[in-house]
Order: sequence, then structure tokens, then C-alpha cells
Amino acid sequence: MDERELTALARRIGTLPPRAGTTTVVLIDGPSGSGKSTFAVRLAAASGASVLAVEDMYPGWDGLEVAAERVVTDVLEPLARGEAASIRRWDWERSMEAGRDPVPAAELLIIEGVGSGSRAAAAYASLLIWLEADAAERYARAMRRDGELFVDHWDRWAAQERAFFAREDTRERADLRYRTDEPMWAEG
Repeated sequence: MDERELTALARRIGTLPPRAGTTTVVLIDGPSGSGKSTFAVRLAAASGASVLAVEDMYPGWDGLEVAAERVVTDVLEPLARGEAASIRRWDWERSMEAGRDPVPAAELLIIEGVGSGSRAAAAYASLLIWLEADAAERYARAMRRDGELFVDHWDRWAAQERAFFAREDTRERADLRYRTDEPMWAEG
């Protein structure tokens, strides 16, 4: 996605009404290695949004379902009630919870990560974006990013993703879908 398209998307997002109290929420979901974090950072820079990464919330390699629930109970529901939100941060190095961190108050919040686009979370979102890429490309990206930390867990995590996305119908419910392995997606 070039800068012109990114700017147009940021402008579009700026016109969306909030659905989580006074916060407009954009969810970016898709399988590991599809470019969610990179895209979220670029979109935040173009739109002035804050970004919340779901990977900070997964309670370990079997925690996709739990983190998806916590996006709703710890972040979106409190925001909708006008209350402060926080996340239970996971320490991947020590494999344990690492306390709670506040979610900064923001008019525009991007929540990115596998499981962010659950049906329950979508009830609070103004936009759901789905990213995807070829499986080999996603694997290569994930290994470049997380290497040895992820390699032994890839298959187990991918199975959770497939089950979650099938049940939640995330791709089909997305407002926008992008393939991040196409030439037009090159970073601008």
C-alpha cells in the first residue's frame, strides 16, 4: 500500500463514528506473518492513532482464545463504559504474566493481532481490516521477526489460528481485505 492509499484510508477512518464510548476502534487481524504490526504502525502514523498489540496479551503459546476474550473484557468493554482500560501483559521470555499496563486514552485506537477481530470485539469496532499473504511468505516473515522463539511453536499456533478464524468467520466479516504479498503492498 503506497502512501497515497494509506493517507486516504487514514482520512476515511477519521470520519468513522466511535463505537467504544468516545473511542473509534480499528481492528487489524489476520494470520501470523501477514503484516499486521507493520501496517498498524504505518496506519497509526498516518492517522494519529494509538496502537495496542494483542501479542502482548497472549498468555503463552496456547493463549489465542484467552487474549481475544481479554481484548473485549479488559479493553473494549471498559472503554465503552467510559472507564480506564488496561491489559495483562505477558512476558514471553519468562513465560508468565508481567502485571497490568494501562491503555492510554485515545480518540482513535488500533488493536492489531491474531484474534483481535473476534465477533465480540467487532461489536465495538468501527472498522475491521483483514491482512493475508501466502503461507510460505508469512512463515519467512515470522521467522525473520521472531526466529528461534517462534519456530518450535509455529504449527501449534497456526492450528489455533485456523480454528479461531473458521469459528469467528473473521476474513469474511472484514470491512477491508488486503494481500500483503502483492507488489502494491510494498512499504512506501
